[in-house]
Amino acid sequence: MSLETIVTKTLTWVRQNRQEKIQAEEAFYRASQWQLVWWRFRKHKLAQIAMVVLAILYFIAAFCEFLSPYGPEQRFAEYSSVPPMAIHFLDKDENGHLRIKPFVYGLKKERDPVTARLKYAPDPNQKFPVRFFVHGPEYKLWGKFKSDLHLFGAEGIPVFLMGTDKIGRDVLTRIFYGSRISLTVGLVGVFFSFVLGLILGGISGYFGGTVDEVIQRIIDLLISIPTIPLWMALAAALPQDWSQIRQYFVITLILSILGWTSLARVVRGKILSLREEDFTLAARLYNASEWRIITRHLLPAFASYIIVSLTLAIPNMILGETALSFLSLGLRPPTISWGVMLQDAQNIISIAQTPWMLWPCAFVIITVLMFNFLGDGLRDAADPYAK
Repeated sequence: MSLETIVTKTLTWVRQNRQEKIQAEEAFYRASQWQLVWWRFRKHKLAQIAMVVLAILYFIAAFCEFLSPYGPEQRFAEYSSVPPMAIHFLDKDENGHLRIKPFVYGLKKERDPVTARLKYAPDPNQKFPVRFFVHGPEYKLWGKFKSDLHLFGAEGIPVFLMGTDKIGRDVLTRIFYGSRISLTVGLVGVFFSFVLGLILGGISGYFGGTVDEVIQRIIDLLISIPTIPLWMALAAALPQDWSQIRQYFVITLILSILGWTSLARVVRGKILSLREEDFTLAARLYNASEWRIITRHLLPAFASYIIVSLTLAIPNMILGETALSFLSLGLRPPTISWGVMLQDAQNIISIAQTPWMLWPCAFVIITVLMFNFLGDGLRDAADPYAK
């Protein structure tokens, strides 16, 4: 290759790079605010992973009937307190060659010589193949569509990937069904709390004076009300003929309406610092309405905090449901949620003998962490000063 050819290719490469850089800069300056947010969010890998994990969890909640191998109340009396079973994928055929064929070992009962408790151990002499898209107990998907098709199941023996409880119910199935309540109950309450906090906090900070004084005194009154006694009083006051889910939904909604105070105070402080800025004065001179100034100019100015507050409110609601159900102040059996399931692990003996009953706790921790990671990514993406 001649020197002239090398120089020509080098110059062509430099021009192309310069042109691509110019086009990228032009696209940046022409991009909308939401495009800039999306470009910055794509750089936050941990937030993207969190978004995928949360999408999987909510997919499980939406299709728990199909994904679960059994019914949530189906009992296997001969398999009570069975430890988690492992699925094996490599097996040998008749000629001794390895092949990929998922299976589980059978179970044999043993008596512990020290405690005399009945224990289950895998039996290598028994192998049961695991199939996908098998027919099992009938269910109604979303309460409307009848089907008996399940994602997986074993032939000849029940398969318990996360073990069973003390009365022989599959823990994995109950976790999947419990996710429908634990991941969704409180979302409407969070929405109401979020909207009230933004509107009343914005009005308080923007108008000031008597309006600000009245709203702040209401906030002081609501903050002084203890949450747990209020929850207990509401639980006792609601009609007893209501279903437990309906009672819990109403209580959560009431507490969420009362729980907008912290967000409202932060919004008020932000509005107080922004209402005298030049862009606010320009909006007034343009004869923009007070509502438009608050919602279209002031609130978006600190969107990063609003996003973080929203992403933290949802896991707080999940933790609240779990804690109250664990203390028997929220949902109670036969309703299924992660907090209700943790009631079976309230003493050290249960944890020592059946530690797999703590699986719902792992799902709660993962969900809360994923919401926090997602909130961090959205905050950085929405921050106008982020690089």
